[in-house]
Amino acid sequence: MNASLSGNPPLAARRSPLDDPTVQTQGRAICWGAVLAGAAGAASLALILLMLGVGLGLSSVSPWSSEGLSAPVFGVSTILWLTFTQIVASALGGYLAGRLRSRWADVQVDEIYFRDTAHGFLAWSIAALVTAGLLGSAVASIVGTGAKAGAALAGTAASTAAPAVANAASEAAGNGYFVDLMFRRDPAASAMAASASMAMPAASAAGSTTWSATPAAPTSDEALKIFANAATSGALPLEDSRYLGKLVAQQTGLAPADAERRVTNTFNRMQVQAEAAKQEAKAFADATRRAAAKASLWGFVALLIGAFIASLAATLGGRHRDQF
Repeated sequence: MNASLSGNPPLAARRSPLDDPTVQTQGRAICWGAVLAGAAGAASLALILLMLGVGLGLSSVSPWSSEGLSAPVFGVSTILWLTFTQIVASALGGYLAGRLRSRWADVQVDEIYFRDTAHGFLAWSIAALVTAGLLGSAVASIVGTGAKAGAALAGTAASTAAPAVANAASEAAGNGYFVDLMFRRDPAASAMAASASMAMPAASAAGSTTWSATPAAPTSDEALKIFANAATSGALPLEDSRYLGKLVAQQTGLAPADAERRVTNTFNRMQVQAEAAKQEAKAFADATRRAAAKASLWGFVALLIGAFIASLAATLGGRHRDQF
């Protein structure tokens, strides 16, 4: 029977509107499936590239001064790699979000452009949150290091400077070098004590004691405690200086005045070393703070570039979706 006579439209007329690429189908404003697919692709690619960057970075550095990249070159390379990672991963996620979304019917071109941009931005946002969750410890470490460095700089005020000096002085004297130096016997005094010992009779009468030019060496623990206590105030008390001077005089054979002078000079050397250690700690804290600040700023720039690339790639994916 003829199709026109039976009332049925011809086969060409019964084609679905979906078969016509110029006709759009009605769909929701946000295709969450496409957004999640793009976010998953961006997050996985970002994770892979970050792992590759860590491997390349560790292979390019070396503890030897003549090998590996220098610190400035390594820092610039890290920034460039993070930016490259954001660009590539965001472009993939945005394109997938735009290409996989459904067509919209009776929607103006400007609205389609806005929706594609929103799809790319949402895919980038979810991918960034997922990546931050996976690498949360690393991000927290960067932020925490910067905060601790700033607190360390603030902690060098006068209210906390004295305990820091005390700890530094105690650590500097912990190896006993300064105390051993203070109790070191003077060669001239040793020679005089040896000649005096030779002038004494070789043997004494029964019941008498033998004279010795070298008295028993005092313990160094007490001297360390005295120096550590004096470091808190920055000055050695007079009674402690005289007491240590007597111990030094007994051990080394020096005159009391020379022994006290040696005690004072030893304490001053310890203070100088403690101050140098404190300045080095401040410089390290300041360098750590600046490094953390630069890492945060460049991370912000890289993420901002990633958001822009994801939105732009989504519009390109959506355009391809409507054409094919």
